Amino acid sequence: MKFLYENQNIPKDLALHVEDTKELHPYFSINFDGIKPDNYCGFLSIDEQDYFIIPKISNADEKNLDIFIYMLMHAYDIKLSNEDLANLTNKKHRFFEIFIRYFSDKLLNELKKGVFKRYITLEENLKVLRSKYLIDKNFTNFYHQNIYCEYDEFSINNELNKLFLYAIKIFKKFSSYQNLSRCEMILDEVDSLHVDTNRLHINFDRINSRYKQSYELALMLLKKLIPLTSKNTKQSFAFLFDMSEVFEKFIGRIYKDIDTTTQLQKQRNFGNLQLKPDIITSDRIIDTKYKKIKNKDDLITGDKYQMFTYGVNFKIKDTMLLYPKHLLHVEENLKLGEGEKMVNLKIKTIDLDSEKEFDEYVDEIMGRLEELR
Repeated sequence: MKFLYENQNIPKDLALHVEDTKELHPYFSINFDGIKPDNYCGFLSIDEQDYFIIPKISNADEKNLDIFIYMLMHAYDIKLSNEDLANLTNKKHRFFEIFIRYFSDKLLNELKKGVFKRYITLEENLKVLRSKYLIDKNFTNFYHQNIYCEYDEFSINNELNKLFLYAIKIFKKFSSYQNLSRCEMILDEVDSLHVDTNRLHINFDRINSRYKQSYELALMLLKKLIPLTSKNTKQSFAFLFDMSEVFEKFIGRIYKDIDTTTQLQKQRNFGNLQLKPDIITSDRIIDTKYKKIKNKDDLITGDKYQMFTYGVNFKIKDTMLLYPKHLLHVEENLKLGEGEKMVNLKIKTIDLDSEKEFDEYVDEIMGRLEELR
């Protein structure tokens, strides 16, 4: 197991592989002076060699890995058992394998309670009339005894289960965990099709709401997984997270615990202007920025305009730009605009380093965020 850091040059042997693997190009900066992960952290398994790309938060590799895992768990509401958490932090199992196991166990538990069924509309050429007679299709059907019908069927062959089956088949390429096969057997009457995760339109209600977390996990894993071409017979892949997204989700979920009125990624239209702040609490708007900052001089003009626009249109005077603390603690207060349209902007950094275990770690970061208010 080798540790790499985001935004730092990677070893030459890995750099050559990244350069030759087009699937990895969107996640790395490739320059004349070297190749580095571009704000992405996670796991690489290439030709039987495993790498962890981790954020630079603490001074110790192991602690940085722990903190990254804690942030992921809270950001995506993943509740690992103590055993799985120990396996992750001790690297006894592959990083991706643990998340596959978590998804499989959760899905299997829900499937055992009853497979989700939904009424779907089917068209079929039947011996006897069933439900709706299709005039247009039967008009050219004089010489056949069958009848074209349209009918509704209460079926497990619906869009949600198709996604689950698609995810299971993908994950089985990287894991032999037995619960994947058990879930697949339960869904044996579902059509095995490719699913475009960017075009899904699944609505959740009281009937299927118990599957929502399994659905969100499946989407998260599918979108973060990058299968790679490999010279070796062993499957190579990457499992990478955009740290801007992780930081935003992590901070957002903690603010939800601090203030139950908090809204995350709430989009509103103001005429032709669409605005979507990261976090809206009862008394302020907060945007998270995952990048290094030393003082207000590092603040780009576009960020100030963005926060001014949020404050004026949402009619919330207090705003904050929140950054992770790197080397320096930053605290600046700015006034944007004048008179009734003046918006207060605070620039703050949050220290993500801690020696605590998972539950205590989240509580400690929550306390630090409360102090920033």
